[in-house]
Amino acid sequence: MPATADNNQQLAHLDDLVQALENGTSIQVLRMLNGLPPPDVAHVIESSPPKTRAVIWRLIDIERESEIFPYLSDEIQSQFLRNMDTEEVATITGGLEPDDIADILQQLPDRVLREVLQLMDQQDRQRVEHVLAYPEDTAGGMMNTDAITVRPETPMDVVLRYLRWHEELPEMTDNLIVVNRRDQYIGLLSLRKILVSDPSVTVREIMDTELDPIPATMDDGQVAQLFERNDWVSAPVVDANGKLLGRITIDDVVDVIREDADHSLMSMAGLDEDEDTFAPILKTAPRRAIWLGINLLTAFLASAVINVFEGTIEKVVALAILMPIVASMGGIAGTQTLTVVIRGMALGQIGSNNTGWLISKELMVGAINGLAWSLVVAFAAAMWFDDSMLGVIIASAMIINLITAAFAGAIIPLALRKMKIDPALAGGVVLTTVTDVVGFMSFLGLATWFYM
Repeated sequence: MPATADNNQQLAHLDDLVQALENGTSIQVLRMLNGLPPPDVAHVIESSPPKTRAVIWRLIDIERESEIFPYLSDEIQSQFLRNMDTEEVATITGGLEPDDIADILQQLPDRVLREVLQLMDQQDRQRVEHVLAYPEDTAGGMMNTDAITVRPETPMDVVLRYLRWHEELPEMTDNLIVVNRRDQYIGLLSLRKILVSDPSVTVREIMDTELDPIPATMDDGQVAQLFERNDWVSAPVVDANGKLLGRITIDDVVDVIREDADHSLMSMAGLDEDEDTFAPILKTAPRRAIWLGINLLTAFLASAVINVFEGTIEKVVALAILMPIVASMGGIAGTQTLTVVIRGMALGQIGSNNTGWLISKELMVGAINGLAWSLVVAFAAAMWFDDSMLGVIIASAMIINLITAAFAGAIIPLALRKMKIDPALAGGVVLTTVTDVVGFMSFLGLATWFYM
């Protein structure tokens, strides 16, 4: 079914639920909720205002809560967790994969986290603790511990009997992981090879040793890049000594890619990627106010530059009309470069070996566009105000600002990354300040030079 049709159907479910809730027909709501798969129920909850969410959650059967909860965003999970006691949290996490349990438990206070762990059986607790030992944004924090392992000297017929002994294989199992007697990673054994190989051959004869395991400390963004580059379905995770810890599957990587995309989009506006669309007003307003305050400071800086040339503007009123053109063109050009560079950084394509070439390229692009559009603006300004000198001034200012914008758009994210500051979050504000200040300074400065 196309994505648009899915969205329309989900919205229809939401409208029906809201109507049923308003009419007070809880039985109808229960029937509708029980008829939806967990991801759709989670979508309905996230698409509802806070009061409606609370009602829907109370109506969900407790047996289904653990199925639905992992599909909720971290923000909404936190809202529900705050109203749960330890036993409820333990029930919610029962039967989930260790990485999903770890994601939920990391949102709890340490005291509650320890209490929930104590309620688990020893095997489950150990599996979750292995994941909790690593930060959430690393390979160790993403991994599952449900990998099936075999030894290299094992014949294929024994491997087949071993697989049939399992009631079911872990989800996303495309390979068995080959380890030695110390549980150190050696290679992978594809299920496809198992099915077509001679039963008498050993694992060692047909296993693949070319795929390097993922270190548990690797950043989740790098893990996503590896999966995307190699089209993996799953990959083994090892510690510093090469001992197998677990595996990462594509469904977890998709979550990382989606979160990174949300982060890039929301950070451009100074917002958290977990920003809740239906968050309460008193929670949303302060979050946005901080970023508005930062932007206000940069706006005052640009205004201070304009104020320096107050006398020039009074004598040549046309300058006030044309000023926004220079700043706006610089801002757009800089944003284009900034977006390309941040995307390249996110994909791992930008390093010390190609930074110089990239900056040179963006400077040339800025110069070409600056020359092209400055001629257009110069002609328009000269005809509009019947002043050829004004056309030369604005053309010169545009060339200066577009070249500066291209350079700033390339260098700012690189500099912010070196300072351990998120370029997606701070890059836009810094760039806007630079293009506004340089645009106003060059345009009004040149005007002062020629007119005063």
